[in-house]
Amino acid sequence: MGLRRALRVQLSALCRRAPLSTAPAAREQPAAGPGAEPGRGPAETARPPVPAVDFGNTQEAYRSRRSWELVRSLLVLRLCASPALLARHEQLLHLARRLLGQRLFNTLMKMTFYGQFVAGEDQESIRPLIQHNRAFGVGSILDYGVEEDLTPEEAERTEMESCSSALERDGHGISKREKQFQAHRAFGDRRDGVTSARTYFYASEAKCDSHMETFLRCIEASGRASEDGFSAIKLTALGRPQFLLQFSDVLTKWRRFFHHVAAEQGKAGLAAVDTKLEVAALQESVVKMGIASRAEIEDWFTGETLGVSGTLDLLDWCSLIDSRTELSRHLVVPNMQTGRLEPLLSRFTEEEERQMTRMLQRMDVLAKKASQAGVRLMVDAEQTYFQPAISRLTLEMQRRFNVERPLIFNTFQCYLRDAYDNVTLDVELARREGWCFGAKLVRGAYMAQERARALEVGYEDPINPTYEATSIVYHRCLDYVLEELKHNTRAAVMVASHNEDTVRFTLHRMEELGLHPADRQVYFGQLLGMCDQISFPLGQAGFLVYKYVPYGPVMEVLPYLSRRALENSGVMKGAQRERQLLWQELKRRLCTGGLFHQPA
Repeated sequence: MGLRRALRVQLSALCRRAPLSTAPAAREQPAAGPGAEPGRGPAETARPPVPAVDFGNTQEAYRSRRSWELVRSLLVLRLCASPALLARHEQLLHLARRLLGQRLFNTLMKMTFYGQFVAGEDQESIRPLIQHNRAFGVGSILDYGVEEDLTPEEAERTEMESCSSALERDGHGISKREKQFQAHRAFGDRRDGVTSARTYFYASEAKCDSHMETFLRCIEASGRASEDGFSAIKLTALGRPQFLLQFSDVLTKWRRFFHHVAAEQGKAGLAAVDTKLEVAALQESVVKMGIASRAEIEDWFTGETLGVSGTLDLLDWCSLIDSRTELSRHLVVPNMQTGRLEPLLSRFTEEEERQMTRMLQRMDVLAKKASQAGVRLMVDAEQTYFQPAISRLTLEMQRRFNVERPLIFNTFQCYLRDAYDNVTLDVELARREGWCFGAKLVRGAYMAQERARALEVGYEDPINPTYEATSIVYHRCLDYVLEELKHNTRAAVMVASHNEDTVRFTLHRMEELGLHPADRQVYFGQLLGMCDQISFPLGQAGFLVYKYVPYGPVMEVLPYLSRRALENSGVMKGAQRERQLLWQELKRRLCTGGLFHQPA
C-alpha cells in the first residue's frame, strides 16, 4: 500500500476537520470590560502589577538553595568547563566505578553530577524536589532520562536496519528518496554531536510500547503534581524511524515543488506565508511537466475551497496531502537536481504498514491521556531528516486536541534557516482552521551533527551560520508569536532558553504588548541544574516557569549526564556568569553569617 494511502486511512480516524479557507480568518477580539486593554480580557484591571525581575540579585535567585547545594553547583559547573576533563570523562567514570565499587560510585554521583542534573531514581523519590521547587514558583516537566547502553557499532547497525524499508534492504527503491532522507552508516549513531536531547533507537514494537507506557506514567505524574502541568515526548521513541524518513521526503518534495513553481512565476524570495501562486499558471506547469493531466489536476481541487480566489498559497498546497484528498498513487514530482520525474510515494510492506499504524495509535493514546489528565503535551523536535514528518503529525494532533485550549505544543528549532517560515505558517494555519496554537521555541540540540551530516552526505547545511544569527531568528520567531498572543488569548508559547538576553527580550515584549503572567500564555523552560538565577527569580515574580526534571537509576542516566557536562562546556554561554553568581552568593552568606541558610 502506498505511503499516501496508508496515511489517509490512519489519519482519517485521527483527524476530522473543516476544509481550509484561502483567506485568513479575522482575529477574534475578546469582549473588553471598562478600562480593559484591547485584545485582553475584562480581568485586565484586576491583575496585580508585575514585579521587576533582577537576575543579578543572588540572594533572591538562590533563596531556595542551601549553601552546600551552591557549593555542589559551583564545583560541577567548574568541572564541566574543563576541556581536559571532558575529553576523558567516560574513561574517568569507568575508572571510578572500578575503584570505588557500584555502591560508593552511586553515592559519589549523587553528591555531584547526578545530584546536580537528575532529580532521583523514580517518581516517588523525586517528589520532594518537585514540591520544593513548586513552593518557590517553579514547576516541573518530568523526563525519564534512561537510554539504552548501546555501543556505537550496535547503534549504527540498529539505525541502518530501522531506517530502511524491506525494498531498500533488498537493493530496490533507495534512489527514489533524496540523500538527506536516506540512512547513512557514518551517522548511524545519532547520539554523536548532540546536546540536551535524549536519543531513542528502534528495537522492536514491544520496546515502543514500553516507551509509550513510560510517557503515560510521566503524564499521570504531571497531572497529579500540578493543575497546569507539562509532559514531553519524542516520536522516534514510538515507532520505526523509516516511516518518519519516508514521510519527511514526501513532504519536502511537495513543498519544494511549490517553491519551484513560485520561482517560475517570479515570486522567489518572498516569505513562505506571503507567497501566492496563480492557480491557472500552476495548473499549466503541472500539465506541462507531465505530472498530471488537466482533468486530474482539476480533480485535486474538487470538493475543496482551494484556489477559488484565483491564487493558492503554501498552506493550501500542503493541505492536498491530508486525509481528504484522493491523489493518484502514481503521482510524480520533478527532481530539481536530476531534472527527471520521480515517484512521490514509496510503498510499504504489510508489516511496515502495521508498524506505522501502531505508531500513530501510540501518539493518539498519549494525546488522549494528556487531555484527560489536563496536561499539555510537548512534542520534542529532532533531526531535520525526521522533523518534517514529526511536525506534520504533531499538526494533526493539534487539529484534533487543540480545539478549546493549546494542549499539544510543537517544537520549533530556531537554529534552522527555515524556522521563521515554519512558525509563521503554523500560526496562520491555526488562525484559518480555528484551533489553538501552541509552541515551544528552542535554539536546537543537533547543530554539530546536522552540519557534519550535510557536509558529508552532500546537501545544503540547514543550520544558521552563527550563534548570533540563531539568536536573531529566535527573537524574530518569538516576537511574531507574542504579537499573535496579544490578539489571540487562546494561543500559548514556551520560551525554552538558557540565554538571559532572550529572557529579558521576552519580558520586555510582554510588557510592551500587555501580556501579563496571569494570562497564562507565556511559559519559560530551563533544565534542572542549570540557570537557577533565571528560573527562580521568574517564578518568584509570578511568571510561569518550568524545569525539565530528568529521573532514573544512576547507571542508566549516565549518557544523559555526559551530555549535560558537554553542554555546559560548549553551548550554554551563560555558564560562566552562573558560576560568578554562585560564588558571589556564597561569599555574601559567608560574610553575613548566612552560611547555614535554610530555604523557607
